[in-house]
Amino acid sequence: MLLQNIPTNIITGALGVGKTTLIQHLLSNKPHSERWAVLVNEFGEVGIDGALLVSQGGQQDIYIKEVPGGCMCCTSGLPMQIALNLLLTEAKPDRLIIEPTGLGHPTEVLQTLCRDEYKGVLDIQATLTLLDARKLNDTKWRQHPVFAEQIQIADCIVLTKSDLYLHDLDLEISTYLDEQGVRSTPLKRAEKGIIDPSILHNPSAIAAGFLAQQEAEKQHTHGHTHADVHASSSVEAPTKGVISVRNQGEGFYSRGWICSPERWLDYQTCRSLFTELQVDRLKAVVITEEGVFSFNIADGVVGETSLDSAKDSRIEFITDNEAVADNLAERIEETLAF
Repeated sequence: MLLQNIPTNIITGALGVGKTTLIQHLLSNKPHSERWAVLVNEFGEVGIDGALLVSQGGQQDIYIKEVPGGCMCCTSGLPMQIALNLLLTEAKPDRLIIEPTGLGHPTEVLQTLCRDEYKGVLDIQATLTLLDARKLNDTKWRQHPVFAEQIQIADCIVLTKSDLYLHDLDLEISTYLDEQGVRSTPLKRAEKGIIDPSILHNPSAIAAGFLAQQEAEKQHTHGHTHADVHASSSVEAPTKGVISVRNQGEGFYSRGWICSPERWLDYQTCRSLFTELQVDRLKAVVITEEGVFSFNIADGVVGETSLDSAKDSRIEFITDNEAVADNLAERIEETLAF
């Protein structure tokens, strides 16, 4: 089967804005006759988003591939290209969605998609940047260059979690968009990850600009390096016991654990632990005596969802303080007897 003009979207945004939730909704409502593929990049090494997307259920012909371990556009985009080529060959999709890590560089992801080798293969459509406007009042995010890059690369900005705002943030939003010079970028709202799927079909003006530029520049050299970040293939579960992994970059630190499939965790212990933790971001899929559950911490809010199944238990958190990361890791290992 010849791969030709596959509609392709990037869905980006900061940590905890709801990218995975929105993609789950899109997958649940895709046309039944279509095959969709999702390439997921995670900052951490464990790789949890893939398990969450697979668990959404109710649909067939969905293919997921992960590139954990930091910005997948590093090393001249090689990890991304390898994973993308494998995914396209396996899935032969009718639509491709790419979810960069919340700390990655979406501009360079888009530039990779615009390379000569993907011309005629990918039809690059709208890039969606998800924005939780509460982060505009947090200098850690407002002053972060990746946060600004995500806004500037957007063909459409999707406001998320507005039902959780304590007051109207329209002024803060318009002021920030003015600062970034993107006031004319269309704005949409997504309530609990729900958005009109037709938005995916809109053209990408940003990609069109890159394609025009690459007509003059056939070779693109990446303009950043991460000495302390590396991309890797998905970490497999151990045959016995627990393995721990870590990563750092862009001023953030991750710690993660993967349990062997036969090791079950105690549900109440997990629930109490995750409820009490003070952490920027945490995701977990755990197999317990009461079933399989996912836990999600973002902006101090703990979410819990029952899942049909999981291959193994995985836990990972991200924080911006190395000492805090080490202390939290020690607490998790002690509490869960890792």
